[in-house]
Amino acid sequence: MAEPETTTLYEAIGGDPTVRALTHRFYELMDTLPEAARCRAVHPPDLSGSEEKFYEYLTGWLGGPPIYVEKRGHPMLRRRHFVAEIGPQERDEWLLCFTRALEETIEHPKLRQIILDPITRLALHMQNKE
Repeated sequence: MAEPETTTLYEAIGGDPTVRALTHRFYELMDTLPEAARCRAVHPPDLSGSEEKFYEYLTGWLGGPPIYVEKRGHPMLRRRHFVAEIGPQERDEWLLCFTRALEETIEHPKLRQIILDPITRLALHMQNKE
C-alpha cells in the first residue's frame, strides 16, 4: 500500500512566489500604514534585510526548504528580537500588517487561518515589554 502524499502549507499556498509576495506585501504595509508606525520604528531604515530574513524563515516554517536555518542557524526568534522593544502596540501593529498581507496574498480562508493562528501565538511570544 502506497503512503499518502503530504502537502505542506508551503505547497498549498503556491510555494516560493506566494511566500515572496506575502513577505514583500507585509513590509510594504509596515512601511506605509500610519497605524503601523510604532512597529516600523523598531525596524532598520532599510527593510530589505528584514524582508529577506522573514522570507527565509517563513519558507522553512511553512514546510518549504529550510533556507533560514541553512544560512543563519536556529532562528532563536525571541532572543534575536530582544534588541527591539516589542510591546502590545508594536505586536498588534505587526499582526495587522501580517494579517492584511495574508488576506491579500492567500486566497483560501482556511489556509489563511491555519497560518494566522500559530503566527498570532508567535507574535504574543515575541512581546518583551508591557
